[in-house]
Amino acid sequence: MKLGVVGIGRMGAAIAGRLLGLGHEVTVWNRTADKARALASAGAKLAANPAELAAQSDFVVSILSNAEAIDRAYGGASGLLSANVAGKLFIEMSTVRPETGRALDQKVKQKGAALIECPVGGSVGPARDGKLFGFVGGAAADVARAKPLLDQLCRRVEHVGAVGAGAGMKLAINLPLLVFWQSFGEALSLCEPLGLDPARLVDIFADTSGGPNVLKGRGPMIVAALQGKDTGPITFDVDGIRKDLRNMIEEAAARGATLPVTSQALECFDDAARDGLGASDAVALPVRWMKRARAKN
Repeated sequence: MKLGVVGIGRMGAAIAGRLLGLGHEVTVWNRTADKARALASAGAKLAANPAELAAQSDFVVSILSNAEAIDRAYGGASGLLSANVAGKLFIEMSTVRPETGRALDQKVKQKGAALIECPVGGSVGPARDGKLFGFVGGAAADVARAKPLLDQLCRRVEHVGAVGAGAGMKLAINLPLLVFWQSFGEALSLCEPLGLDPARLVDIFADTSGGPNVLKGRGPMIVAALQGKDTGPITFDVDGIRKDLRNMIEEAAARGATLPVTSQALECFDDAARDGLGASDAVALPVRWMKRARAKN
């Protein structure tokens, strides 16, 4: 396939690398060009701008940081939709509010192209291995057209409704996980006086009904963080968590609902960012809370 990937952050780079490894012809573009150069050495083509990428691709995957980045990539004189994109399929994978995808869908249709959304569950490792969980919104015919490609990126693909439904589902899926990082930190603060080995402590939590899958998949990173060691490459940073939590709270407010636990978690993570942890991996959050308990004892 002739594929384009717009947005070469951690997840975009992993997805593009996965597609290259499967033998596809992949063109990439990123606002900061240096981030895309490593993929060039792996065989990717570098586009000068989004319009050039769209012209060279039959399918375009975009995975960007927020709604503003989506607007910049798709709009403007050299944006994706400035090219002749009639008949092409766009797959929008960013974690944003449903309204963003719905507005973009209308713009894409006006250009004679089609769009589905497929925000994904999973981090860099699953992206490289094709084991993401895709939450798809879009017309059935467009989803069917994208399905062979999505199956190469995801271990499971769920079509949950029209464009906007996938984004809503992704926010809902992320909510308990992101709040967990705070609740786990508070739980660790209760364990601090016990003086247990970090590996043993995480293993105990992972084997209980309160231990989510993230403890099994990212347990070694958490243990390393508790031991004060290097946790390796960042997979999901604190600032990304804060962005997602704000989207959840805003989406709930737009529907006349409130998310009190989520709102309190965001306050805690904002405080962590003020302490300089914004660019740190999520595993730094529970460790920070345990260190606070240690300092007070």
